[in-house]
Amino acid sequence: MKNILILLLAVAFAGLAGCGKSADSTGGGSASASGGKKLTIALMPKSKGNAYFISCKKGAEKAAQELGVELLFDGPTDPDPAKQNEIVENWITLGVDAIAAACENKEGISTALRKARAKGIKVITYDADALPDAREFFVNQATPEGIANALMDEAARLCGNEGEFAIITASLTAGNMIEWQKKIEERRAMKYPNMKMVALRPCDDLKDKAQSEATALLGANPNLKLIMAICSPAVPGAAEAVKQAGKAGKVKVIGLGLPNENKRYVHEGVTDSVILWNTEQLGYLTVQVATALAKNDLKTGAKSFNAGTLGTFEIVGDNILLGKPFIFNQANIDQFDF
Repeated sequence: MKNILILLLAVAFAGLAGCGKSADSTGGGSASASGGKKLTIALMPKSKGNAYFISCKKGAEKAAQELGVELLFDGPTDPDPAKQNEIVENWITLGVDAIAAACENKEGISTALRKARAKGIKVITYDADALPDAREFFVNQATPEGIANALMDEAARLCGNEGEFAIITASLTAGNMIEWQKKIEERRAMKYPNMKMVALRPCDDLKDKAQSEATALLGANPNLKLIMAICSPAVPGAAEAVKQAGKAGKVKVIGLGLPNENKRYVHEGVTDSVILWNTEQLGYLTVQVATALAKNDLKTGAKSFNAGTLGTFEIVGDNILLGKPFIFNQANIDQFDF
């Protein structure tokens, strides 16, 4: 009897030890069908209510389902570098396997991302980069030169290579937009010296604020020929301002935006061109890269990357390039649904 009691106690303690081990395994998510841990990929947008990043999430979810990984999607309600840092710190505590961040402020978030790397978490960026030592790869939707040249060339074409234009950006601190503005100015100075940028206004990634800023620009600049919006909410915001001011066709609107948010304005002749890339593919590629890193299937120095159903992408240095910008207009915009 005594021996049986000892045996029962031993079994009970073994069961408790097994339960304790399971509760501590927060880093890899739930168990997979094969008994291993399911990888957890954490995806952070600049702002989670922005339709651009909602579209990225759709592609990310498709990749996560195909790869059998758990996807966490979280970010600030509005662009907020401090909030992004808080979320990264939380993911470090959770012990996720990989973090993919679209960075509102590259300097501000880099310390937290370095901390994640020091804890063994794989880190990449997409859409907007961190400092290079804070991540392993940057999934780049297009080069800054490609984006800037497409915007400036289209603006010049619509304005006859001369006249005043203004830019509405998301924020004055977003690293990718600062770089785009720099390259836009380089292109303007080199090819279109008779065009002049008269204002740069932030809209905090909000359509209503973009509309207010565009209205103010129209009032303050009677010779304004074009508004260039370089974040997705600003394009329909600027278009609505131009429409309400009765200046459709007189003041051109172009920008980086989603086709679905701008179809109405394009068909009404308010917005002339929408320039972007396939945002769902950007989200899909990002999760593919993060998962490959977490599985040690992607190494520093690689020259190409196979991203499932999207095929193979070129790697230039530590940038994995999605492709060149695409111009949506009246002739083709209805062919796209994102």
